[in-house]
Amino acid sequence: HNRRIERSIKNARFHYKSNIENINFDTSRNIDRNQVLRLAACDFVEKNQNVLITGSTGVGKSFLGTALGYQACIQGYKVSYYNTSKLFAKLKMAKADGSYLRELAKIERQDVIILDDFGLQALDSQNRITLLEIIEDRHNNGSIIVTSQIPVQGWYDIIGEKTIADAILDRLIHQSHRIEL
Repeated sequence: HNRRIERSIKNARFHYKSNIENINFDTSRNIDRNQVLRLAACDFVEKNQNVLITGSTGVGKSFLGTALGYQACIQGYKVSYYNTSKLFAKLKMAKADGSYLRELAKIERQDVIILDDFGLQALDSQNRITLLEIIEDRHNNGSIIVTSQIPVQGWYDIIGEKTIADAILDRLIHQSHRIEL
């Protein structure tokens, strides 16, 4: 059992080592302890819901997202961590070498994906379509944890094209839990 958990955590390729027990619930951070502990039960994964974590630099968004991912690994779910910019660069290269569909299938097989640092740069047309494909594949089939410095209402500007932004945000926000740090 422990080896399976260790393998799951290793396969997730987390950028940080964090867990629920190490979260600082200081009132100045605006973290609702009850909400985080409910999310740590991973019912959101079972219900294919998303978690959107926003806040300014250095408040612990990535730490919290990773802690939820670790918790999901412990409970037997398949999790993958991605830095959003690096993921889009990797998928652009995959389109060039013909392995794009295989990479998307690998993402789709995960129970939870973590998109860290979403919105650091505006999306170009290719990244917009890629994000739509990922969100569409996961809609009602898996969970996404998104961390971003940009408030959710600013994501329209980051995504760009209004029609695609509507489609992405409708699927992403409709069944989501929001944490604003």
